[in-house]
Amino acid sequence: MLSIAKRTAVGTALLLVMPVAVWISGWHWQPGNNSWWLKVLYWVTETVTQPWGIITHVILCAWFLWCLRFRLRAAVVLFLILAGAILIGQGVKSWIKDRVQEPRPYVIWLEKTQQMPVEEFYTLKRNERAQLVQKQLENRKDLPEFLRHHWQVETGFAFPSGHTMFAASWALLAVGLLWPRRRTVTIAVLLVWAIAVMGSRLVLGMHWPRDLVVATLISGLLVMFATWLAQKFCGPLTPPAEEAREIRNREAEE
Repeated sequence: MLSIAKRTAVGTALLLVMPVAVWISGWHWQPGNNSWWLKVLYWVTETVTQPWGIITHVILCAWFLWCLRFRLRAAVVLFLILAGAILIGQGVKSWIKDRVQEPRPYVIWLEKTQQMPVEEFYTLKRNERAQLVQKQLENRKDLPEFLRHHWQVETGFAFPSGHTMFAASWALLAVGLLWPRRRTVTIAVLLVWAIAVMGSRLVLGMHWPRDLVVATLISGLLVMFATWLAQKFCGPLTPPAEEAREIRNREAEE
């Protein structure tokens, strides 16, 4: 358990560098123009937004199962643990959102620029909020269409970030489960992807830096427990003897 805690803590610390730095810097969000990098970040955030998030989840589950190569029973248990960790994280996120009820940055901006009271906005039903956002922004041609559409879809509360919790959980699961198999490329790719998702939530006006920080910390705790469960019920995370020799030979050649 100690080694799992150490790996998860290191991964969590790496993910926290960006949002903590942004938080300390005092950065304030402003809506961006129709630039290519904003569109790229929009597509990064879409990898977590439904329905694409389901596809991402299935692909990552399949990849983890292939990397770990457990027997059938252990693989099924691992699949359930992975799915459970993500679903529990989303449930915790929704529970906290309903109690904290923190407005999104773009909603605060709409109040200042379009005279749309925040309190009145959040008393409306979801579909009514979307219609109101569409009406308020129909003449704002300075804002890209994809951003206006994203705001219409994402009308909930901000704290904590569900997108961050999803991406950070997968990145930390990679650190916890795949590090003993030396799957360093997968770990690096997922860490970069998670940080990109977190950055996209800031730039698109969805979250404040503290939303990302708390979501990452919650993910770290959930993943630590999920990794321990995987090791307990699925077998050792270290590779079998033959695979271990292949890894050592590959590392020696490199």
